[in-house]
Amino acid sequence: MLLGSVLLGLGNIPIFAQDATGNPFQKDRVDAAVDKAISYLVSQQRQDGAITSKNHETAMSSLAIMAMAGVGHQPSDDTEAGRAMRQALEYVLRDDRQDNQGYFGRADRSRMYGHGIVTLMLTEMLGMAATDEQDARIHEKLQQAIDVILSAQSQPKPPAQRGGWRYEPNDNDADLSVSVWQVMALRSAKNDGLQVPVTSIDEAVEYLRRSYTSPFLPDGSPSQPVAGFSYEPERRNPTFTMTSAGLLAMQVCGQYESPLVVGATEWLKEHPPRWKDRYSLYGIYYYAQGMHGRGGEVAQMARKQVEDLLLEHQQSDGSWLADGGEERNQGEVYATSMAVLSLSVKYHYLPIYQR
Repeated sequence: MLLGSVLLGLGNIPIFAQDATGNPFQKDRVDAAVDKAISYLVSQQRQDGAITSKNHETAMSSLAIMAMAGVGHQPSDDTEAGRAMRQALEYVLRDDRQDNQGYFGRADRSRMYGHGIVTLMLTEMLGMAATDEQDARIHEKLQQAIDVILSAQSQPKPPAQRGGWRYEPNDNDADLSVSVWQVMALRSAKNDGLQVPVTSIDEAVEYLRRSYTSPFLPDGSPSQPVAGFSYEPERRNPTFTMTSAGLLAMQVCGQYESPLVVGATEWLKEHPPRWKDRYSLYGIYYYAQGMHGRGGEVAQMARKQVEDLLLEHQQSDGSWLADGGEERNQGEVYATSMAVLSLSVKYHYLPIYQR
């Protein structure tokens, strides 16, 4: 938990703070960067509670809440961050954010991307709300949101697309980028004890297998020991972002020692993150969490890569802004939230990233 007073520093200059018992401890450059980033997110909160710098207000507020929670803040904290989380949660829980079918992606036009993000955030906040009343409303909204994800997965689709998700709840195709948010939301909801059929997770795993870029042998094992994941199933063009997403999604589904996880890890060791990659921050987030899940030297290597890369590009006000045009258009709240979630492996608070 990031508690007590904070004296911010720059670069490698040590900074000091007090923990909950009043004992001083030395903060490193990552702690300083995270503290500045959280202060930036708090500063971007609107009067209505939303935290956003451009659009997709419900989804962006949810990313900001997860970023704060990921480094130890809670909505019940009597701090600036705690109060900001409470107000942002109230915004997300407003009746006009979720439609009558339970869909969060319509009001802010974030589609199933946003729906998965909001649902994941609510599953992670269940039991952590500021009040019992707020927690009860989270639970009420959640089961409806989960039902939307389950319904979207069960839409009639061609065989290669089954088990996945696309931009809208009634789409009949799928891609890995949208699917990974739904997978994480379902897994987290299942951990919460909500109604998620085991078959839904199993079907998602089969979809992930079809998104792996190695052909499979008759016994079901991949023919290539090193391979990645592609944006759409049955393609042979792995990318850094999708391989990172596939790695994390497989682990979230419990497939920690799958040959696909091993092969994707090796592929990523050969293709490390680069700032100017397309959707760089999106990929770095999955990479940081997925490689952390591998543990050992791989996790240490990836954490150092991510920290060095992100701290080099943090702006003076504590924010990040993506380099690539498509991702840059999402603004600083998006980029800063993704960066903090990537750095949060140091703290490891959110349950979804734990075995």
